[in-house]
Amino acid sequence: MSEAGRGWLRERRAEDADKVDFPELFFDLVFVISILQVSHRLATHYDALGFAETLLIMLALWWVWIFTTWVTNWLDPDKLPVRLMLFALTFLGLLLASAVGKAFDEKALLFAGAYVTMQVGRSLFALYAFHGHSPDEFSHFRRVTIWLVASAILWIAGALLGGHIQLMLWIAAIGIEYAAPAAGFRVPGLGRSEGDDWDVLGAHMAERCALFVIICLGETILVTGRTLSDMPMEPLTFLLASTAFLTTALMWWIYFHFGHDRAAEEIETAREPGEAARTIFTYAHIPIVVAIILSAVGEEFVLSHPTGETELKTASALIGAPAIFLLGNVWIKRAATGRIPPSHLIGLALLVLAIPMSLVLQPYALFVLAMAILAVTAACEVYFLRRALAHLRGKETEKQDGEG
Repeated sequence: MSEAGRGWLRERRAEDADKVDFPELFFDLVFVISILQVSHRLATHYDALGFAETLLIMLALWWVWIFTTWVTNWLDPDKLPVRLMLFALTFLGLLLASAVGKAFDEKALLFAGAYVTMQVGRSLFALYAFHGHSPDEFSHFRRVTIWLVASAILWIAGALLGGHIQLMLWIAAIGIEYAAPAAGFRVPGLGRSEGDDWDVLGAHMAERCALFVIICLGETILVTGRTLSDMPMEPLTFLLASTAFLTTALMWWIYFHFGHDRAAEEIETAREPGEAARTIFTYAHIPIVVAIILSAVGEEFVLSHPTGETELKTASALIGAPAIFLLGNVWIKRAATGRIPPSHLIGLALLVLAIPMSLVLQPYALFVLAMAILAVTAACEVYFLRRALAHLRGKETEKQDGEG
C-alpha cells in the first residue's frame, strides 16, 4: 500500500511538477455546464430566496471543485488510479450539474447524493493514497473526511425533508464545510491541521484557479452570443455587444494583469504555504466567481431589455457584479502583496457614485457606465504599477551611484 501511494503522488522536485494535467482539464468541462445552470437559475429566480438558494448551490460547486484541486495538487492525475478517480468525479459532476436547476425541487436528492459522493469519496481515495506513505497528509485527510461525513448527513437529510427545512439544513451543511479549513479541520483526539504541514505547489494552484475564472468568464461570452443572435443588427446592438465584450475583457485584465502570478510566488515563498493558499485560493476566489456569474446575469437582463426604465434587478446586477469583483481582487492582492491597490478603491468609489445614476439612466447606458468604471480601474492600476516600478528603479540607480 505504501508503494502504491508513493506511485500516485506528484514529484515535488520534478521540472514540470506544477503543470496542470489533461485529466484535470477534462474534469473542468463539467463545470462549464454547472456555471451555465447556475447563471440561468439566478436569472429566472432573481429574488431574495432565489439568490440565497443559487448562492448556496454556487458555493457547493466551488467547494467540490477547489477540494478536488487540492487533492490533485498532491496526487498525480497522470497516474491511472488518480485519473480514474477524476473520471468518476466528472461523471458525478455531470449528475450534479443536471440537478442544479431543480436542486430545491424534485432533484434535491440527486444533487445532494452526487455532491456528498464526490466530497466523501474523493477524500477516502486520498486517505488510501497517503496511508503508509505520507503521515502528515494522511492525518490531514482523516480529519477532512470526518468533517465531510458530518456535513453529508445534513445534505441528505435536507434533500429528504425538502421545503424550508432543506434550505436550513443545507445552509448548515455548507457552513460546516466552509468553517472546516479555517478551523484547521480540528477533531477532538486527532488535533488540527497546521498551515506549515501542507506542502503546496503554488503555481499549480494559481493556474487551476485561473482556469476556473476563465470558465466563468466564458459564461459571459456565451450569454452575450446567445442573446445577441436573436437581436436585430442596429447601432444599439453593436453598442451592447461591444460593451459586453469589453466588460469581460476588463475583468480578465484586472484579474490577470497583476496579482495572479504574484499569488503563486507568495505560496511558494510563504513560511506557512498552506495558510496562504487557503486564504488566496480557497476563500478569496469566491467573490470573483460570484461576481462573474452575476455579471453574466446582468448582461442577460440588459441585452433582453436595453431601453426603458432600469429595473432594480438590472441595476443591482450591473453595479453589484463589478463591485464584488473588485472586492475579491482586493482580497487576493492584499493577501499576495500586503497592499490594497488604490485603483480598486477608486473603482469601488465610482461604483458607489453610480448607484443614484441607475435611477435616471436606461439599462444600456448604465451598462456602458459600469464598463467604463472597470476601464478606469484597469487604467489606474497600470498607472500606479508603472509609477511604483519607476520609483523602485530610481532607488536602485541611486544605490548604485552611491556605491560607485
